[in-house]
Amino acid sequence: MAKKRGLGRGLGALIPQQAEGETAVGIRNVPPRSITPNPHQPRTVMDHEKLAELSASIKEHGLIQPLIVTEQNGKLILIAGERRWRASKLAKLKTIPVIVKEATPQAMLELAIIENVQRADLNPLEEAYAYQELISAFGLTQVEVAKKMGKGRSTIANLVRLLKLPKNIQQAVSDGVISGAHARALLPLPTPEAQTSGMNQVVKLNLSVRQTETLVKHLMADEKPKPKPKKALSPELAALQSQLEQSLATKVNIKKSGRGGQIIIHYYSDEDLNGIYDAVCG
Repeated sequence: MAKKRGLGRGLGALIPQQAEGETAVGIRNVPPRSITPNPHQPRTVMDHEKLAELSASIKEHGLIQPLIVTEQNGKLILIAGERRWRASKLAKLKTIPVIVKEATPQAMLELAIIENVQRADLNPLEEAYAYQELISAFGLTQVEVAKKMGKGRSTIANLVRLLKLPKNIQQAVSDGVISGAHARALLPLPTPEAQTSGMNQVVKLNLSVRQTETLVKHLMADEKPKPKPKKALSPELAALQSQLEQSLATKVNIKKSGRGGQIIIHYYSDEDLNGIYDAVCG
């Protein structure tokens, strides 16, 4: 089977491979302050407690894995490794190892996504915004994004759909109050108010995703307008309708409207029509 090509392979494709026992090629040691954060970094939430733990580990053992950076106009811009970069600054390291790679803005975003997704560091909303930026800013289709990320197209589509939800529900997903799957289940509800009401019930009752889907079905059924009840005919018109059915030997409907109305005579074959014609016209 041929190897899968593209960025979906992960960060290993970026780092030069060397034979066993060789010294790594192209690694520089630079001050952390000389590095600028990735402007396309999709991650917006950073766990400060885990960052402090990582910083303590780096202070004790050093930074083993180099950061990936690109050089633009004499500046080093971070591509991958933001947590390690921040933790290294907290640990007050004077220099850290980096590998300098050429990268376009699109590649910088793609690689930042790949690193975070592979480490499960992005929440569903961060992933959704990152994929949407690839689509809107760089003109990629969902199929192309899926191929680059090594994911199914339906996965990308489902995540991007979260951006259609109101901001308060998006925030609940970012905060971990509800999962991305819970949020997707709320999408069929017709208005932001209905979606918010549904979310409140999910949180209050601690519903599973399957239970949330069932709740949404019930809420959707309640939203449908009830059919208007048919107006009952007066006893006189009901008797007249019955007489017409007997005379014409077919179904007859009388519909009253104001001072007038309609008489609907049903027929089910050409023979029925001829029989009705004979009965009416003689």
